[in-house]
Amino acid sequence: MPSAVALIPAREGSERVPGKNVRPLAGHPLIAYTIAAAHEAGVFDAVVVSTDGDRTAEIARHYGAEVPALRPKELASSKSPDVGWVEHVLTLLPQADAFAILRPTSPFRGAATIRRGWERFVELGERIDSIRAVEPCRQHPGKMWIVHGDELMSPLLPQPEELPFHSRQYAALPPVHVQNSSLEIAWTRVATEDHTIAGTRVAPFFTDGLEGFSIDYPGDFELAEASASSLPTVAVAPHPEAAAR
Repeated sequence: MPSAVALIPAREGSERVPGKNVRPLAGHPLIAYTIAAAHEAGVFDAVVVSTDGDRTAEIARHYGAEVPALRPKELASSKSPDVGWVEHVLTLLPQADAFAILRPTSPFRGAATIRRGWERFVELGERIDSIRAVEPCRQHPGKMWIVHGDELMSPLLPQPEELPFHSRQYAALPPVHVQNSSLEIAWTRVATEDHTIAGTRVAPFFTDGLEGFSIDYPGDFELAEASASSLPTVAVAPHPEAAAR
């Protein structure tokens, strides 16, 4: 069985939802649910958080994650590519065959989802470079437009001549999936040799329902609270900061 490490990105500079990775959700910081699910999955040699902040690092360690070093600031901006921090973390850890990126913004992705993804990854083996979580898109790109000034716009995608996508019912459109942030697993060589997090041979991992739910906007916390009964169980006592709010 290949060895693997779980990598949890948690930079402190979120712009749309400041401090979201450690913001309390149902009694624990958001990041706690991903750390708990990664441990419970039982497939990782290490569960590691990559952060640029001391506060986040302290909270991550409280919930049982490793933080071998803070992420350098040049790898922690809103425009920094993921491969930078992934390569940085991998240099700090014993070599593993594969890595999983588990983003804290997907708190409903539990241990069972991670195990299902891992089994799929191992089954496909070296025929692929990585797997990535996807779900059917709700807003089809065939109905998207590029606006040119105030008067004209053109379809984002090339349109069939006989019946354009934008004039069809959703059910008559080609199936399209959109990635979500719940799960990515790749062979380590993809990062260390090809300097990407996905490679070129990417297999789909289909999520269902709340598995793919991501907290990206302020109102998403309220939606998550409404479904708190579906969150992974966190066995660790609440961190003092979360308990005080």
